[in-house]
Amino acid sequence: MADYSLYLVTGRHLLSHGKVYAQALEEALQGGVTVVQVREKDLDTLEFLEIARQSKALCEKYKVPLIINDRIDIALAVQADGVHLGQTDMPVHVARSLLPPGALIGVSCNNVEHVKQAVHDGADYIGIGAVWSTTTKRLTSPVVGVRGVGTLLDALDASNIRTVAIGGISSSNLLRTLHGAISSSGRRLDGVAVVSDIFASPDPFSAAKRLRDIISLHNNHVLQQRSLTEVPSRYTPDGIKSGIINIMRLIRESSPLVHQITNVVVTNQSANATLALGASPIMATAPEEMYDLSRIPGALLINFGTVKDKEGMILAGQFANDAKKPVVFDPVGVGATQFRKTTAAELLGTWQASVIKGNAGELAALAESNEVQSKGVDSVGSGFADSASFVKALARKERCIVVLTGPTDWISDGDIVVRLDNGDKMLASITGSGCMVGTCIATFCAGANLTDTGDDGVSNMFAKGDMLLGAIGGVVALTLAAEAAAGRKDVFGSGTFLPALIDELSRLTSDTVRDKANIQVL
Repeated sequence: MADYSLYLVTGRHLLSHGKVYAQALEEALQGGVTVVQVREKDLDTLEFLEIARQSKALCEKYKVPLIINDRIDIALAVQADGVHLGQTDMPVHVARSLLPPGALIGVSCNNVEHVKQAVHDGADYIGIGAVWSTTTKRLTSPVVGVRGVGTLLDALDASNIRTVAIGGISSSNLLRTLHGAISSSGRRLDGVAVVSDIFASPDPFSAAKRLRDIISLHNNHVLQQRSLTEVPSRYTPDGIKSGIINIMRLIRESSPLVHQITNVVVTNQSANATLALGASPIMATAPEEMYDLSRIPGALLINFGTVKDKEGMILAGQFANDAKKPVVFDPVGVGATQFRKTTAAELLGTWQASVIKGNAGELAALAESNEVQSKGVDSVGSGFADSASFVKALARKERCIVVLTGPTDWISDGDIVVRLDNGDKMLASITGSGCMVGTCIATFCAGANLTDTGDDGVSNMFAKGDMLLGAIGGVVALTLAAEAAAGRKDVFGSGTFLPALIDELSRLTSDTVRDKANIQVL
C-alpha cells in the first residue's frame, strides 16, 4: 500500500537558480518524499516523456511510487504506478480500463459532490484542495480551508479511499493542516501534497526533511492520544482545584505577558483584571509588533468585539502558534453579522486556537447550529438542550478547548466535560463581563503554559501545558471573585460592583478555590 504522507508534485518552473530537475527530485526523495506526481501542463509529449523517464528511474531507486498527472499515455509509456485526474480529465472508469491492474488512480476534489463521485467511481485516493490559497496554479474552485477538509472527509464514510490535502501547504502551515483537518468521526488525512515548498527551495533535501519531521511530530502526538485509556487523576474536582491553585501561584511569581487584541469597550477593565491576577497586560494591535510579542512567555487573547485590526489578529495567531503560546479566541457577537462570521472563519482557518470561549449564541453561530439564537452580543432563549454534548462536539470539531459561558459554565476538550456552578447575576449588569472571562482564561492559560504536565497527549499541539486546566481556572477565578464582590457591603449596584470585582480578583486565595469552587467532572 502506498505511503501518501509526503506527496511531492513537481514543477520545473519553480526550480531555484542553478538547480536541475533530476538533481532537485533526487534530493527531495532523499529528504523523505513518499510519492511523486509529475505535473507538467505546458510540455510537448516528447519532453514530457523524457521528464517522466528521469522521474521513473529515480523513484524506482528510492522505492517510491510515481504518479503522472492527466497523461495516461505517458504513464503507460514509462510504466508509472498510476495517474492523477482532475474534474475535467478522463473519467476514472475509462482510465481504469486503459491502465494495468493495480494502477493507482487519484482524483482532485473540491467539494462533497466530488468526493461522493470519486467513491462511486472507485478512485484509490483523492486530493482535497486547495486547502490554502496558492500561486502554484490558477485556482478554478474556492479554497476549501483547513476546517473545510473535515466536511469532505465526512463524506467518505467507511470508504477505504486514501486522502491527501493539497494547495499552498508548506512547513509554516503543515502542522495546522494536519491538526485541524479531521472528520467528525476522527478520520484524518493520509498525507499532504507539497509543490513549491520543496521544488522552489534551493535545498530540496532539507525542505523535504523539515516537512517529514513535522509529519512525524504530528503522528507521534496522535499515537500518544490514542494510548490514553483513563482520565488523568488531575481531572477530579480536587485535582482541578489543586491545579488551579498551582497556576495562580505561577502567575503571581512569574507575571507572564498577556497580549490582548480586544475591543475598545473593555480595554481598560481587561487590563486591570490581568494585573489583579498578577500577570502583565499589553494591548498591542500593530501587525509589526506581533512577532516580537509572540516570543515573550505568556498568552494571546483575540477578542473581536469591535472587529478591528484583522491583519494584526492573523499574524499574532500565526506567530503564537509557532512559539507554542496559547491562543484564546473570544468571537464576541459572531452571530450578529455575516462580516463577523466570515472574519471568524478566516481567523480560525489561519491559526489554531487553544481555547474558544463564548456564550450560547456565539458558539451556536460558530457551530452553525440553529438551537440558540443571538441578538447582538447576547444570547436569546434558554440555551442548549444538552450543553455538555454540545461543547464536547464543538471541541472535537475545532480541535481545542471550548468554554460555554452562562449561568452554568461548561468546558470541554472533546473528551472530558467540566461543569462549573459559581458566579453571580451581577455579572450580567456590567458591560464586558464576558470579555473579562476571556481575559482571565488567557491569563490562566499563560500560567498553565509555564507548567510541565508531561507528554501525555492532553496538551494542545500548539501550546505547552494544560489548556483545559487553564480554561477552567480562568472561569473559576472570575466567578468566585464575582460572588465575593456581590456579597460586599460596599456594593450597591453595577457602578460599585465592577471595581469590587477587580479587587476580589486580586484577593483570590487558594482557600477560596478549595472551599468554594463548585466543579463537576462529567
